[in-house]
Amino acid sequence: MDVVTYSEGWLAPVARGPLDARLVIPGSKSLTNRELVLSALADSPSTLAAPLVARDTELMADALRALGATVDVSPGSWRITPGEVRGGASIHAGLAGTVMRFIPPVAALAAGDVTIDGDEHARKRPMRTTIDALRTLGVAVDDGGRGGLPFTIHGDGMVEGGELTIDASASSQFVSGLLLAAPRFRDGLVLRHAGERLPSLPHIEMTLGTLRGRGVRVSTPAPATWVVEPGPIAGAEIAIEPDLSNAGPFLAAALLVGGRVTIAGWPGATTQVGDLFRTLLPRFGATVTVDADGLTVDGGAGYLGGARWPGMDLDLTEGGELAPTFAGLAALATTASRITGIGHLRGHETDRLAALAADISGLGGRVAEEPEGLAFEPAPLHGGSWAAYADHRMATTGALLGLVVPGVVVDDIGTTSKTLPEFPVMWAELAG
Repeated sequence: MDVVTYSEGWLAPVARGPLDARLVIPGSKSLTNRELVLSALADSPSTLAAPLVARDTELMADALRALGATVDVSPGSWRITPGEVRGGASIHAGLAGTVMRFIPPVAALAAGDVTIDGDEHARKRPMRTTIDALRTLGVAVDDGGRGGLPFTIHGDGMVEGGELTIDASASSQFVSGLLLAAPRFRDGLVLRHAGERLPSLPHIEMTLGTLRGRGVRVSTPAPATWVVEPGPIAGAEIAIEPDLSNAGPFLAAALLVGGRVTIAGWPGATTQVGDLFRTLLPRFGATVTVDADGLTVDGGAGYLGGARWPGMDLDLTEGGELAPTFAGLAALATTASRITGIGHLRGHETDRLAALAADISGLGGRVAEEPEGLAFEPAPLHGGSWAAYADHRMATTGALLGLVVPGVVVDDIGTTSKTLPEFPVMWAELAG
């Protein structure tokens, strides 16, 4: 069955029967891009084994090359040789939040101008926190008053660092971007968050873990306060974990279709928010086991086989990027559901709350936007068009529902190349 028809949309394959699949998911985007930044700022070369090769990570590698690092790509590994951070660069961030938030503090270390821009959708993503933070640290930034892309950093070769307070309510990436470059600030950094909320805290813990893994002295002396001491960043050989968030739609497929799905190489301990699937999927009736082979989700008979699950309330403050997958499950629940703690998703690749409400409603579902989440009422679904909005997680949710709802057509499945270029082929094989 030819399921990829990019010119006229992508007809999501309907599953033919219970699953029995073992999948290898490529490396974590979040870890790959953090380790790329630290490798470019390190004192000696680094090697990343099993990095994610996708648009977001290739954009990061290109950005670091433009700033003076060497990134040599070999099958299964990348070798990064640091160089003096240089100006005179124009960087394209695509739609990658990690690139547009992690690169500016690095670019501020250059002696010279660095201009950063991205895709059309990227110009709508919040960037004012990064711009204002750099200005507070004494870095000149010209953004034309937009508070977003494009902007130019006028570096003088040094960032003093010191104490800084920001509001990172819109994204934890504002915190991580500053922390990653902070060892190269003259005085390091004491960073405080002063907003009402701090979404995706595990991503900050991931950043702290990668810094510690390079020998950087970091601490959290108080809630929402982080201290990074100035000093060396060690080169290292790093094995990148599988991307557990990208594994989510494949795991949820077991609930919809029935049978078992195993993700090979699932880490026993991790800072990835995708590990929440381990504890959340059982609430929908799945059996989850972890052994030497990986993590396995057994969906029993599955939705196709007559299994049903009641609605529930999910607080995804710590794992907002998982919300599109759980929205697909909530749309099939027998009673009302609510997903909360995800108001910050309005500033992701698209306004994910509005996009999910529009797409699911277009298939006959009943979804209402709330200030910090989505509310679902049970309603039968039917086939129809599904807009990806240039958002990889929107595209995969359309594919997920298409397993059990015939006739779902995703307008741009190619947007999954952002973090998982293999998705269309892997999904077709999974569906049989």
